[in-house]
Amino acid sequence: MNLDKDIEQLARKVIGAAIEVHRALGPGFLELVYEESLCIELDYQGIPYQRQYPIAMNYRGRTVGEGRLDLLVGEKLIVELKAVETIAPIHMAQVISYLKTTGHNLGLLINFNVPVLKDGIKRIILN
Repeated sequence: MNLDKDIEQLARKVIGAAIEVHRALGPGFLELVYEESLCIELDYQGIPYQRQYPIAMNYRGRTVGEGRLDLLVGEKLIVELKAVETIAPIHMAQVISYLKTTGHNLGLLINFNVPVLKDGIKRIILN
């Protein structure tokens, strides 16, 4: 699937910001530390985002609960943060569910608990 240039550029900026955070902190902290640090870096770089963005979970047209995105960047990019030993299939499924629920096409799953951050980044595209 081809994504528009704006969302691709936004994804590159978020990945760059995450790399800055990882360079400074390294692995081993709780997810909340990385979330707070990434938000500071996004602010510093002037990248718009909403933190802990609420989304309604619907079933057959009825709201059955509420979820929260770690970050919604630029009103179109979902960013889910982790600080785990390995990304599990359920983490990928979580982002896919968020994409389906919101109608957005691209999500980044970023695991900060890795020696090199590029090994902890997964791009998830909803077809």
